[in-house]
Amino acid sequence: METLTLEHETNPWEAQAARFEFAAKKLNLDRGIWKVLSQPSREIIVHFPVAMDDGTVEVFTGYRVQHSVARGPGKGGIRYAPDVSLDEVRALASWMTWKCAVVNIPFGGAKGGVICDPRKLSQTELERITRRYTAELIEFLGPEKDVPAPDMGTDEQTMAWIMDTYSMHMRQTVNAVVTGKPVNLGGSRGRTAATGRGLSVVCDEALKTLSMPVAGCRVIVQGFGNVGSNAARLLAEKGYTIIGISEYDGGLFNPDGIDIPALIEHKKNTRTITGFVGAKAVDKGELLTYPCEILLPAATENVITSRNAAQLRCKILCEGANGPTTPVADEILADKKIFVVPDILANAGGVTTSYFEWVQDRMGYFWTEAEVNQRLDHIMTESFRDVITYAQNHSVNNRIAAYMLAIDRVAYTTRQRGIYA
Repeated sequence: METLTLEHETNPWEAQAARFEFAAKKLNLDRGIWKVLSQPSREIIVHFPVAMDDGTVEVFTGYRVQHSVARGPGKGGIRYAPDVSLDEVRALASWMTWKCAVVNIPFGGAKGGVICDPRKLSQTELERITRRYTAELIEFLGPEKDVPAPDMGTDEQTMAWIMDTYSMHMRQTVNAVVTGKPVNLGGSRGRTAATGRGLSVVCDEALKTLSMPVAGCRVIVQGFGNVGSNAARLLAEKGYTIIGISEYDGGLFNPDGIDIPALIEHKKNTRTITGFVGAKAVDKGELLTYPCEILLPAATENVITSRNAAQLRCKILCEGANGPTTPVADEILADKKIFVVPDILANAGGVTTSYFEWVQDRMGYFWTEAEVNQRLDHIMTESFRDVITYAQNHSVNNRIAAYMLAIDRVAYTTRQRGIYA
């Protein structure tokens, strides 16, 4: 793969573009379809005023990018963070297109964000920001158009506000406009742990593929939010040994295994993993380079770059976050023979269960958690095997195989639909 210059290495849009181009070349993709799929179909930027608690007025900037709606409505989260950028949202929207195609669910890709720091805002300020952002996008959202979900800095309460705002404008309750809602508002059972559960399934499949046992399998998890904590908990329940947890404010290490339920309780009570007595405090960056069988980055983009990829000592890299590895780092990992389970496959459990929520809302009938989990396990297992088979048949690595499989599916639908003119 052609490498990016170092100064552009961590730009997520350029990273996804490099992988798209490499996979498209391998597919010998028609040049016209290439042009269609290489750019988002719609980018929306909104600037909106919000009355703050102290009586002042602030203007916030929000984005919503719809990359492709060829296979169905746009699907993708909304993140609240101070460093949200259009390039980041573009990249995340395109990754959602490929992710939905990898697990073969009838959605396209979209993503949104608002530039703000939710940790510095009150609940009432967050509600006003959410409602005004939703109102600005109202004509572009809907169960058949674009279905948002939670992401970094947002949660089920945020989705409830979006659903209510949209419903007020439509003059009827429309619970299928978002997923990741509270269960009593039409949310799906099993949704909260779905991304973590999907990660545990693909870890199981990776071990089977490499003929490695679960017993003695050491795991280091970077990020202990919803995704990382649920992945760690479920893996520990299956017999994996979670030896390290890395968060933005520090790292924890215990070679004999960390008591994950106790750490979850500690974080719930203190809002941090630091000070946990069941493990030794270590440098969060160095922890990623400790020997282990599985390294599971589950926080944000650009965690594994040219600066640290050569130091990794894992056998399997299972990407719980979106875009945690740069294309430059990919080449280093390939040289080290590290088995990568790419993000657009590994963390697709969340969007798969979001799809289940959308289906349940639209038919007005809800499944048990056991039914949701059974369906999720089946899709994640089949999708993993599809990607591995594609990699073997085309002599490419797992990431490029996932991209090729996804692009092939979206391109096929685009060709079938034709170009409207």
